[in-house]
Amino acid sequence: MAFLAGVLTLLLATATILTTRHHHTIPLSSTLSLLILTPLALADCECGYLSTIGELLPNSHAPSHQQHHALFTDLIESDFTKLVPEGEGEATISANTDWVRQAFNLSDQRARGKYGEMFAVENVDAAGKEEEDKGLKLVVRGSVVEDMVPVAEIDTRRLDMYWGTFRASMKMTKERGTCSAFFWYFNDTQEIDMEFLSKDFDKSNDSYPVNLVLQSREAVLNGYDSAATSNFVKAYLPFDPTEGFHEYRIDYLPGRVYFYVDGGLLGKIEGEAVPSSAGHLILQHWSNGNRLWSGGPPGRDAGLVVRYVKAYFNSSREERQRDWENRCRDPGAEGAVCMVPDVLPTNGTAGEWFFMERGNMTNNQTVWRSEGGRWEGSTRLSGWVVLGVVVWFML
Repeated sequence: MAFLAGVLTLLLATATILTTRHHHTIPLSSTLSLLILTPLALADCECGYLSTIGELLPNSHAPSHQQHHALFTDLIESDFTKLVPEGEGEATISANTDWVRQAFNLSDQRARGKYGEMFAVENVDAAGKEEEDKGLKLVVRGSVVEDMVPVAEIDTRRLDMYWGTFRASMKMTKERGTCSAFFWYFNDTQEIDMEFLSKDFDKSNDSYPVNLVLQSREAVLNGYDSAATSNFVKAYLPFDPTEGFHEYRIDYLPGRVYFYVDGGLLGKIEGEAVPSSAGHLILQHWSNGNRLWSGGPPGRDAGLVVRYVKAYFNSSREERQRDWENRCRDPGAEGAVCMVPDVLPTNGTAGEWFFMERGNMTNNQTVWRSEGGRWEGSTRLSGWVVLGVVVWFML
């Protein structure tokens, strides 16, 4: 509770922060005062990572568009293009300390499909060696084994993501009959999903839907059919998601969730169904033959390829909150707050930016690097509490 009291103390006066990053300076007004004042920042980004939130781009549905920002204290950045296949070097996905491949079985009844699902670690590995195919590949097999479809899942090791902006660059499979999913998860009634059903992609009329879902108590009571609830949005992509990589993004904020593709707003869900707990990120590629959802299984092996995941968030752990208090001595110091660059429909170069690759920008963070697989930062997986604070900004 000391962290919450500290942030309440922070919200007592007005300060002006100048953040210099990416060759430009951004003046920010906030209700932020200093608990401890020091004349010099200890390291770049020690006070956190500033992200745009809300409706990033003007559009016909938001004529009064206004850009807002939120400051997040922690990060996970994973550049999967630097992975090598298992057995071919040190930078393998099994050596990555930020992610854990999953292995478990679901019966057809539990999976709610014609077949069960067999999650296996060998279905998650580095993709092809060609530049255009590099990344992490999650495979759904084209064969059924013991009445189960072999499928793939990988989860973040950290479980303390309490509000944040979560981004993944992905290319969907061309094979019909699978569900590709990028989601935040606490439990079956607190879950935020972006799900892509390959059977619904229709090149003949350029129709490429994505399902934006809050799995809630209402959905459970409705037989796990979230499409029949108020917490479901079917949006349409302005491109073929099987032809190239695009950034899909979830902003999980108090009382509301925003969904984007390449920085353009796809949908927003608000209300009581928005989660109120800390959770973790999951990448999943599956099929169980349910004709109303995944369809399939595919006629041959199908691959979802992920180039990167970037997560900027607040931690629910008291230890991480104390870390932030200790390192953020002067939010007004040059470089203390770093702006997160946004991928936009007209400019995708921000996807190539990683704070972890810029020296001194991830001090006291948990960052796995492919060069030798080092683990940096301070974490011990203990002392979990449900607590989090967003520091808000408005330009």
